[in-house]
Amino acid sequence: MSLHRPYGAALFLIAMAAGCAAPQGAGRPAARTPGSPGPAAPQHSGHRASAGFTLAASGDVIASYPSVLDTARRDAGGDGYDYRPLLDGVKPVIEGADLAICHLETPFGPDGGPFTGYPAFKAPPQVADALRATGYDSCSTASNRTLDDGADGVRRTLDTLDRAGIKHAGSARDAAEATRPALLKAPGGARVAQLSYTYGTNGVPLPQGKPWSVNVIDADKIIADARAARRAGADVVVVSPHWGTEYQTEPDAQQLKVAKALTGSHTGGRPDIDLVIGTHAHTPQPYEKLAGTWVVYGMGDQIAGIMEKPRGNWGTIARFRFEPPAGEGQRWRVTKAEFIPQLSASGPPLRMLNLAVTGGHEDVRAGIREAVLSRGAAAAGLTEGS
Repeated sequence: MSLHRPYGAALFLIAMAAGCAAPQGAGRPAARTPGSPGPAAPQHSGHRASAGFTLAASGDVIASYPSVLDTARRDAGGDGYDYRPLLDGVKPVIEGADLAICHLETPFGPDGGPFTGYPAFKAPPQVADALRATGYDSCSTASNRTLDDGADGVRRTLDTLDRAGIKHAGSARDAAEATRPALLKAPGGARVAQLSYTYGTNGVPLPQGKPWSVNVIDADKIIADARAARRAGADVVVVSPHWGTEYQTEPDAQQLKVAKALTGSHTGGRPDIDLVIGTHAHTPQPYEKLAGTWVVYGMGDQIAGIMEKPRGNWGTIARFRFEPPAGEGQRWRVTKAEFIPQLSASGPPLRMLNLAVTGGHEDVRAGIREAVLSRGAAAAGLTEGS
């Protein structure tokens, strides 16, 4: 059971049985029109969750910029790296949710380093302990930086997350792992699957003989994986795409196209995907409700250095309240949707601020609101939380 949840949310892994999704590069599902009904509703283990839950999600964790490394080294007293103080300002939001999801942008380096920033990132493994201490339960790991240290970096990163007790989705150490959905169990019994994909890997080819090392965005593949997760027992399916154009507050053509396909896909009258939470743009992007499903195009960064573009230090935490279906065969309902504005303050020391609590920085808050609400989210029920 988690030590970071007020009601003791637990985590577990379910191996998929027959009918699970194929690894990356394997056969694709038959062609279909986005939004078509699809086959009969998939069956899962038959459990019935009794209570709703709150899910919090945040953006890119990029922990090896020089300014971030310097802060973590100072916070550790010069002996190693301590990232916990950097995240203390947002910890109440993260540990206050029943489930919390992050995005680990970069691989971990070996114990003792070297730790590097651009152009090939390797972060200290102590980041994982800080994420767990802050209250995160799972991290997406598919990004354009996943292969910065090759297959060894993938293995090292996932091994480190395992030791910290953090589930992960988006990259894999072997073909079998790539076909198993990680399911999070919320208080009251709801099972939440997180799936993760990236637009690309900066031109770095997939490791030879290991096409399953990182998931690449393909709408049909994502939908097939979501249906497989539902068969494996997921009540709620969350997709974490790493997509978009850096430092742009508006979604690009790929984001809009993929979001439409994902939110338009149904099986037996029930949406295949219940929430889309995007990363990569390094600045907040719109929240939007499409065909009844919330899409967060980009949350901004959760850990970032001192950026040249000030908006690169802006971020949001997305928070959603899910309640059980109103009837048999229906979806779990989002009854409350919130964004929480945050700022990576340059210090020294570098700190993540929850602007809804600290106040001030009204120009930053206004800029975040403008980006987040630019596609009609307020009319759909999105509010600013704290």
